Amino acid sequence: MKDEIFERIDKMSSFLFEQAAEAERLGRLPDETVKRLKACGVMRMLQPLEYGGYETHPNDFLEAVMAIAALDSCTGWIAGVVGVHPWETALTDDRLQAELWADDPTEWMASPYAPMGVAVPTDGGYILNGRWSFSSGTDHCDWLVIGAFVGGSDGAPVTPPEMLHVMLPRPDYEIVEDSWNVVGLQGTGSKDVIVKDAFLPTYRTIDARKVMDGRAFVESGRDEPLYRMPWTAVFPNAIAASVIGICEGMLDAALIYQKDRVGLGGPAKVDPYVLSAIGEAAAEIRSSRATMLYNVGEMFDMVSAGKDVPLDMRAAGRRDQVRGPWRAVKAVNEVFTRCGGTALRTDTPIHRFWRDANAGLNHAVFTSGPVYHAATALTMGVATDEMLAKAIIV
Repeated sequence: MKDEIFERIDKMSSFLFEQAAEAERLGRLPDETVKRLKACGVMRMLQPLEYGGYETHPNDFLEAVMAIAALDSCTGWIAGVVGVHPWETALTDDRLQAELWADDPTEWMASPYAPMGVAVPTDGGYILNGRWSFSSGTDHCDWLVIGAFVGGSDGAPVTPPEMLHVMLPRPDYEIVEDSWNVVGLQGTGSKDVIVKDAFLPTYRTIDARKVMDGRAFVESGRDEPLYRMPWTAVFPNAIAASVIGICEGMLDAALIYQKDRVGLGGPAKVDPYVLSAIGEAAAEIRSSRATMLYNVGEMFDMVSAGKDVPLDMRAAGRRDQVRGPWRAVKAVNEVFTRCGGTALRTDTPIHRFWRDANAGLNHAVFTSGPVYHAATALTMGVATDEMLAKAIIV
């Protein structure tokens, strides 16, 4: 299936590259782009077989995301952020999966996971209220998976905090138009959503801690290696793949531009300093890609053998997942400064890729300090549970 999906991506490469400006103008992906993205199959690569998915190797999915992002940042971002949701959904109640995919296996689910709302228990489920930001691709999704704290009778989160991931259909929430006015990733349409007094049946919820520590896989009754993977190896890397792919697209655009560019020192293609800087940047981007794929592949081999991924390996993978995109974006920044004043024009692909790559680092999964701190503390035997939870290393 991987080869077929990559052939489809290759066939729409010109289209994806050319529609990028229209996506920025609309503030979301054009409808035709969504139609083609659904048809190519990438969004079902982590989806269960029984619901029309492909259950591919996670690295196949990450490579597909990078390939798309290298053509258009925003389509690649949606491929990663929205395309990863079927993985967690596979761990939920069968009733929810049937609601989502039984009639249409191409159905999409938007997010975000940040607990920006409160779910108060009631008979048979919860009553949910809140406002969430950064719901990427939400205009094209008929479901949401979002984070929420469990609340008490007073509507405030209980102590100690309990976090749920909850799923709700389009009639139960409002998309806030004109809430995505940004300098980068403009075409992702990552708008705010509002939920007011929505009833959530218990089967449309899942304990976030169980998803992250692996208990949700055990309780799901599944045995496929894909769904035994640690959450930290799947969700954060889907976003990392988007950013690395964007950086690859920036590098490609810069190389094409530099072939004909003439600067103060003459033709750029014979300037040893320009070429040296680009070569170093290319190595950084490639190393970021290779490290991510190596780590995920190593973990997948382990779970395929029926073994649990140890905490130290998960921590190292999370550390590298953060570091890789930071390395790649730093590399494209070096390339951008060597592309001259023309690169500042907003209608150039170089400028678009550059803005989008830097914007991508603002996602919470790339918050580096707590992750580096916790991963090193774990190696030294002084990490606390609180430290690991803050770094999302579980």
